[in-house]
Amino acid sequence: MRVRSARGTRKRRAVRIPGSARVAFRFLPGLAVVATLAVCVHGADRPAGTARPPSPVAHPAGSHTAPKPSIRPRSAWLDGTTPAQPPPRYDDKVVAVFLHHTDSPNDYDCADTPRIIRALYTGQTRDRSWDDIGYNFLVDRCGTIYEGRAGGVDRPVTGAHTQGFNHRTAGIAAIGTFTEGTRVPPAMTEAIAALVAWKLGLTGTDPRGGVQLTSSNGHSRYPRGTTAVLPAVAAHKDAFMTRCPGPALIARLPAIRLRAAELQGRTPDGT
Repeated sequence: MRVRSARGTRKRRAVRIPGSARVAFRFLPGLAVVATLAVCVHGADRPAGTARPPSPVAHPAGSHTAPKPSIRPRSAWLDGTTPAQPPPRYDDKVVAVFLHHTDSPNDYDCADTPRIIRALYTGQTRDRSWDDIGYNFLVDRCGTIYEGRAGGVDRPVTGAHTQGFNHRTAGIAAIGTFTEGTRVPPAMTEAIAALVAWKLGLTGTDPRGGVQLTSSNGHSRYPRGTTAVLPAVAAHKDAFMTRCPGPALIARLPAIRLRAAELQGRTPDGT
């Protein structure tokens, strides 16, 4: 990937996140999910500071957009016991997405997805002391999309999902573990493509292209202040030392990019 140093880059505090340990989910009636979840957010920044007013979403002239997919709100998985949290933080726009997996079991019933997300939320807020779930969106194996981090799905919410590259990006977590040879449900990849097409369409970004992103700290693959050209639809491993979102899901990225571009009304010749 092409990399160049950026001068005068605004410094941001780097936060080193401790290593995670996998814990199997067990949704037994009347019992809470065991803490210390294994989630694919190794080294994710925990944003600090006060919120900035979100910029209105602008559609560039002649841009390619896509319909907004159905997105279930946070209220679908929160249980009403959410502790107080600070206001959301915003960037000026979103020009890339990072794809993750949650490193959790694949054989779940989709009716249990809200409890799975709630367990992820608990693991990040209670056990890691984050102020909210790190991912902006989560997608289950049935293709249902859920709002993750608070702030509004239409807004450029600053997430906590990819160390050094949380700004101007959105984090999408595929619920499951996608090691080599694992089947990735078509409903899941279709939903991810629809979400990508809509979210990147808000800024006229081509899902098949590359974008310039500047690392905010030295814990990613790039030193602080370095501007790297990364895919507009990137794997977590493109920016951080990890195998996330797993070889099976990474293998589906080219098809997801092409499908998202198609949903934006783009043609195979790149227009």
